Parts: sequence; C-alpha cells; structure tokens
Amino acid sequence: MSLPPFIEMKNVAFAYGERPILQNINFTIEQGNFAAIMGGSGSGKTTLMRLITGQIRPQQGQVLVEGRDLARLSAGELYEHRRRMGVLFQHGALFTDLSVFDNVAFPMRELTKLPEAVIRDLVVLKLNAVGLRGVENLMPSELSGGMARRVALARTIALDPEIMLYDEPFTGLDPISLGVIAHLISRINKALRSTSVMVTHDIEQSLSIVNQVIFLAHGEIVFSGTPEEMRRQNSPWVQQFVGGLPNGPVPFRYPAPTSLQQDLLGR
Repeated sequence: MSLPPFIEMKNVAFAYGERPILQNINFTIEQGNFAAIMGGSGSGKTTLMRLITGQIRPQQGQVLVEGRDLARLSAGELYEHRRRMGVLFQHGALFTDLSVFDNVAFPMRELTKLPEAVIRDLVVLKLNAVGLRGVENLMPSELSGGMARRVALARTIALDPEIMLYDEPFTGLDPISLGVIAHLISRINKALRSTSVMVTHDIEQSLSIVNQVIFLAHGEIVFSGTPEEMRRQNSPWVQQFVGGLPNGPVPFRYPAPTSLQQDLLGR
C-alpha cells in the first residue's frame, strides 16, 4: 500500500468575506519534495501557506498533511503539527532585542527541555551550517541584510523540522547574498530531507533549487509540474510572469470607468 502524499489539497476554496481568494485548488507534494508556489501579487500564495500551517481553514475542500485533515485536528494536535515546521519569514523577522545566540536558541528553549549546555552546542552547529559561527554575541542591528537572513535560517532549522516553509526568502538581498541563501536553502533541504514549500517571485534562483512548481493566477492553479515543464509552458499567465512582461493577462492599465478624454475635458 502506497503512502499518501505528504501535503495535499483537495478542491480547496477560501474567501475573505465576500472576496474570493482561492477556488478549486488541487495539488500534491510528495515527501521530500521542494515545491515553489509562484504567481503575481494577490494570486493567493500567502493564503496557501496559511492553510498549510493551519492558521486558517478552507471554506470548501480539504488540506491534508500525511493524510490528516487539518480542519479536524484538535487544538493540541494542531500545536504538534506546527512544532514539526520551520518557517523562514520574509526579511528574517529576528527578535531585535535578543542576540544572535538567543535568537537561534529561542525555539529550543521554548519547545524543548534541553539543558543549556546542549542548546549552546546546537546553536554553534546551526550557525556553522549557515557559515556564521562566531557571530553569537552580535545583535541583529549589527548584521547585514544577508547575514540576518542566514541567522533566521539557522533559527528555522533549530529543531530539524520535517516541514520547511519559506516566505519570499530572497526579497531585498543583493545578488551575492541571494546566491548564498539559495545555496544554503538547497543544501539544508537535502540534508534534513524535509518537505519544503517556498513562496517566491524569483525565477532564476528558485527554479534551480526546487523540483516542483505550483503556479497560481486569479485564485486558481494554472500550472503544476517540474521547473523544466514550466519553462516550456505556453500559458500566457506563466509567460508574462517568467518574462516580466508589462502587459498580458495582468493588464498594465487599471480599468478606469471613464476615458482619459472624459476625465481631462469633463465630458
């Protein structure tokens, strides 16, 4: 008997009030896969991530992790589900009043009963994994943007999570820092053998490290497959996104109710 997909969405729909965000969402992510969720602003990428963490529940359909419907989990079971996750937030989201050491140690202290001597050794190992052993006593304000993101990554992997979630991990980084973070994410994902999901707008770096792409447009999946298949896609939504084209299914001009001439001449 084959195992169920690690993450699966079945006919999922979600709306904020009267505003529909997602509709008829169906996809699977196998254990150990690294999936990128792509699409334009407002396409529903962040909402998908919130569904996977159990922060929100679908108004229709099911969100399954290892065959378990998240909407049916108790509060305690949902807490345990989230403990298995590591989340790298956009811009890192380090605690500004804590040192680098205390930032990385934070999840170990909050979620385990490990002695401080063991926590110290683990912090050193996690910082070494991202190339920053030796910065333990620095404060976040003393770090460059790329270093802060690497410290945040060390904190994310503090408890060797089974599920890794990345929210725009490359935003605001210079080309060198971006390449370093992409390399680290790829290496760490393989070392932990975790199932990973990354929301991203980056094309070049993302397609080089993931093995699955889920592309959203107008709240629906318009493509799901490998990076190679995505590059060959003739979908106008995918072509506009990959090519960075100013006009396409997402129009350059907002649909104003009146013409420019009417606005200027008052007619």
